[in-house]
Amino acid sequence: MIPRAHLADPDEGLWQLWKAMELPEGYRAEIIEGAIEVSTTGRLSHAQIVNRLCRALDKFLGEGEYACFQDFNVIHKRKGWIPDAFVAPEDLEPYADEDGLGVRAKALHLVVEVVSPGKSNQDRDRIRKRREYARAGIPVYVLIDDYDGQGAVTLFTGPRPDKADWEDIHRVPYGTEVTIPEGPAKGFVIGEAITGPKRG
Repeated sequence: MIPRAHLADPDEGLWQLWKAMELPEGYRAEIIEGAIEVSTTGRLSHAQIVNRLCRALDKFLGEGEYACFQDFNVIHKRKGWIPDAFVAPEDLEPYADEDGLGVRAKALHLVVEVVSPGKSNQDRDRIRKRREYARAGIPVYVLIDDYDGQGAVTLFTGPRPDKADWEDIHRVPYGTEVTIPEGPAKGFVIGEAITGPKRG
């Protein structure tokens, strides 16, 4: 039961409800723009892209102080997200949120979402999460989207937390390489080795 005091603060009420949720295996819940969104884990093509990306990022980052993580709670101002992948310090302990549920968004240098089928899933990654990651000031957001034309990769840099938007947005079709411009993953290339070939 949510205490009455939390009901006066919608963000706190959602936070308490989210923390108490017990979902069946294969489901995850996120707090995005004032709502709890429950979704299933991705399909095979989604998992293949995420796994190729994470393996390549780990190899690129080497034995340094940064690593690629996946399916892990990211917390920012009573919001909770589960990105498909992100780059953060290997040692996340100093960035743990006060409830021990995940890592604070300020630890992230790069966040990646791979779009799942269905309008609701597409809107979540293309619109709502795009705004949330900008609000959190995450330096780089990469959207890998099988459902944008014949497939596209969009690179968002220069977050504007006050506008919930990005200074620079660079979209390319599958088959064109995208290079991460800053942070620990600077120089990392996203191309066909990760996305697969351009469709169509």
